[in-house]
Amino acid sequence: MKDRNILKEKVNVLPEKPGVYQFYNQSRELLYVGKAKNLKKRVSSYFFHEVQSRKVKVLVSKIAEIEYIVVNSETDALLLENNLIKKYQPHYNILLKDDKTYPWICVKNEPFPRIYSTRRYIKDGSIYYGPYTSGLLVKTILELIKKIYPIRTCSLNLNQNLIESGTYKSCLEFQIGNCLAPCVGNQTREDYERGILESHAILKGNLISVQKWISLKMDEASKSYKFELAQLYKSKLDILNKFQSKSTIVNSNKMNVEIYNILDKSHYAVVNYLKVVQGSINQIYTIEIKKNLEETKEELLAIAITEIRERISSNGKKLIVPFYPDFMINHIEYKVPLKGEGKKLLDLSFRNCLEYSNEIEKRIEQQNPIDKINRVLDTMQKDLAMNHRPIHIECFDNSNLQGSNPVSSCVVFRNTKPSKRDYRHFNVKTVIGANDYATMEEVVYRRYKRMIDENHSLPQLVVIDGGKGQLSSAAKSLRILGILENVKLIGIAKRLEEIYSYNDSVPLYLDKNSSTLKLLQNVRNEAHRFGIKHHKKKRNKIGLVSELDEIRGIGHKTKLLLFKKYKSIDNILKSEKEDLVKLIGKSKTDALLTYFEKK
Repeated sequence: MKDRNILKEKVNVLPEKPGVYQFYNQSRELLYVGKAKNLKKRVSSYFFHEVQSRKVKVLVSKIAEIEYIVVNSETDALLLENNLIKKYQPHYNILLKDDKTYPWICVKNEPFPRIYSTRRYIKDGSIYYGPYTSGLLVKTILELIKKIYPIRTCSLNLNQNLIESGTYKSCLEFQIGNCLAPCVGNQTREDYERGILESHAILKGNLISVQKWISLKMDEASKSYKFELAQLYKSKLDILNKFQSKSTIVNSNKMNVEIYNILDKSHYAVVNYLKVVQGSINQIYTIEIKKNLEETKEELLAIAITEIRERISSNGKKLIVPFYPDFMINHIEYKVPLKGEGKKLLDLSFRNCLEYSNEIEKRIEQQNPIDKINRVLDTMQKDLAMNHRPIHIECFDNSNLQGSNPVSSCVVFRNTKPSKRDYRHFNVKTVIGANDYATMEEVVYRRYKRMIDENHSLPQLVVIDGGKGQLSSAAKSLRILGILENVKLIGIAKRLEEIYSYNDSVPLYLDKNSSTLKLLQNVRNEAHRFGIKHHKKKRNKIGLVSELDEIRGIGHKTKLLLFKKYKSIDNILKSEKEDLVKLIGKSKTDALLTYFEKK
C-alpha cells in the first residue's frame, strides 16, 4: 500500500507536457511503454480512474516504478514510443507483426549501384522500395528498368582505382548488350548514375518526369539527325507507356496521396496502406497488429501509420484516413472523405483489410481449429445473451405435401458442426392439413419429451425456422415439459433474417458478416435441406403407391412410364387412347381403361 501511495505521489507531480512513459515491475522488467499528449493526465488515468479492462487492472497491479521522457510534440512522442516498443518489446504493448517474406527492391549503396530483389532488409545505407505483396510485380518492375537502363548485375567492387588498373574484364552481359561494362571503363560514373536516378523515379512511381526527360532526349537526337539514337529513346518511351497503361488507374486528376484504413477485431487489427502516384496505385501494404490492452481504433491507427511510413520510407504529405488518429504527425495533411474519389479509395483499402483478415482467420483455424470454435461460441453466447455456450444446437423446420401430410425435420449441431447421426424426421400424427403452428407444437413436444424420458442432455439453444407464431408454439410445448427456462429458444425469420427470442418482442438484427448470424443461417439451411429431402421421399412414395397397383397387367415399369409422361392419374385418363397404346401397348391400355370404366 505504501508503494502504491508513493507511485500516486509521483504521478501527481508529472509534467503536463507531451512525452513517453514507461512502467516497470519489482524486477525492473519493462511492462509497458505509452505515449501521451499530457503525461500527467494520461498516467493519472491508470491510478485515479475506474479501470474497466481486466488486463489493465493486472498491469496496474504489477507497476512498481514509473519513468518518463518529455518531448517537444505529439509527433516526437509517437515516434519515440514506436522505437521503444520495437527495441524492448514490452509484454503489455501491441505486437506489430513484420512478415519478412515480403520482397523488397534494393538500390545498393555502392559505386555503380546494383538494383535487385531481396527479402532481407539490411540497414547499410542502401535504399529499399517496398515491401511488395506480389513477387510478379517486383519482377515486372525490374524487367522494366533493365530494358531501359543497362544496370550491372555482377557483385564486383567497382572502385575507380581497380577499374583504372585493368583488374576486371567485360563479361557476357556486355557482349549481349545488357551492360555497358563500367568495370573496364566503358561507362562513366556520371552516365551510370543518371540511369540510377531515373530508376529511383520509376520505383517511386513518378513515371512522368522520366517520360519527359526521355522525350526531350529523343527530340534532341532527332533534330541532330541521330535517328538510331532517337529510335532507342522512342523504344524506351514505349516501354514506359505500356507499363503505365497496366497500372491500376483510380483517379483521372493525377492525384498523389497515401490511404490508410483499419479493420478492428477483438484480438487483433489489420491496417492497409495504398500509395497513389499520378492517379495510379503503385504500392499496397498490409500489417497485422496484435492487441493487448483493448486499444482504441484511433490509437492503433496512429501507431500503424507511424510504423508503415518508417518501414517503406514514406515521405507523403497527404493522407486519407477513415477517422482522425489520436496522435498527429507534423506537416501531414489528414483528410476524412465522406464521398467522391477519396471515399472510393478508402473502401478499396478496407476490402484489402477484409481479405487479409480472412487469411488470418484461415491460418488460425488451420493451426488450432478449437480456438475458432470457441471464439464463435463465445460470440454467439454474447450476441444472444445466453448463460452458457451453445455447444449443442437444434433446429426445427416444417413442410407439408400440397396442404396435407405435414412433416418436420430436426437437425443437430455440436461445436458448430453438423452431427448427422442425431438428425430426426417427424411424420406429424395429430395435425390435419397445413397448420404450421400446431405442427411445430407437436414435433417440439415429441422431441424433448423423448429426450427427457431417455435422460439425454438438452441443447443449450433451440432454433425455430419461422417467426413469432412458430416460436410461440414451440415455447408452449417447452413450457408444458417444464424446460422453457433451461434452454434458449429463438426463431429466425427468412425475409430480413430477424432473430426473435420467445420472451422479447423486439427482434435482434445482426451484422451480415457476424459469425453468429452465419452459423444460425447454416443451421437453418441445413434443417431446410434435410426437411426437403424427407419431403421428396414421402411425395415420391405417395405418388407411386396409387390405384395403378390394383390393375392386373400393369407392373412397376409401366407405372413409371405413365407417371413420367403424364404426372397424375387425371392426366392419364384425359389422354388419347392412341397415345397410350404407343407408350405401353394395346393390351395394357385396354386393361387400364377397362378398370377405370368399371369404377
